[in-house]
Amino acid sequence: MPTLEDAIRIAVDDGHISGTMVSPRTRLPGVLFVHGWGGSQEQYLARAREIAALGCVCLTFDLRGHGNTRPQYETVSRESNLRDVLAAYDVLASHRFVDPSTIAVVGSSYGGYLAAILTTMRSVKWLALRVPALYMDNGWELPKRQLHRDQDLGTYRSSLVPAAENRALRACMAFKGDVLVIESEFDKTIPHAVISSYLDACIHAHSLTYRVIKGADHGLTDESSQRAYTSLLVNWMTEMVFGEREGNTPTQSTTMPGSALPEAPPGPA
Repeated sequence: MPTLEDAIRIAVDDGHISGTMVSPRTRLPGVLFVHGWGGSQEQYLARAREIAALGCVCLTFDLRGHGNTRPQYETVSRESNLRDVLAAYDVLASHRFVDPSTIAVVGSSYGGYLAAILTTMRSVKWLALRVPALYMDNGWELPKRQLHRDQDLGTYRSSLVPAAENRALRACMAFKGDVLVIESEFDKTIPHAVISSYLDACIHAHSLTYRVIKGADHGLTDESSQRAYTSLLVNWMTEMVFGEREGNTPTQSTTMPGSALPEAPPGPA
């Protein structure tokens, strides 16, 4: 990491001794966590603490319709939740210790969908998507809960969706940073076709890493799946953060699923 060195004088007894203060020249990366539908920021606090230990400033928050705004659960729209994500991003990017050119966004399910769209509206260097959801572009301002009645999401998600036909996928197609995509082996909410749609869309990503958590369901309801996700995310962020500090960035590659090491269950994604 580039450093600054300042000569200083240290008062001691009746005189002074010389010293050199060495400090980081650059500010720290920021990491924004976006939980899934029916989840909360609590699901990411432990992971945020681990990633903060790498030398990052992390922000978790509750989307409207969750946490203290739970009464809005039935009425909040994708448009409103995207504004939540934008507002949270802006708070993180304006933090005095954050370098706004090195911001990561981590999203799960519905949060992954919103995180992908965010990349077209704000500067994002690293994008981590766990079981990212897909929705049709129509009905953007309708209550999110209504989409499960108005859109045949089961059919829509069962086959590949061309990137040009979906807002989140178009965002991925334009994204040029580093991407992590994580799938759950036994996910009954987000089928493999959705994951494939996201992977196929990331044609301009600087690097693309894809992992499958063996034995996991959509909500990571067993402890081993929770640990596996934490391990994958922290290891990837470690590679990104330390690679950035050393001036080494991953080359374009796709990491195929291997044996992953063995969040309150969310609502419908």
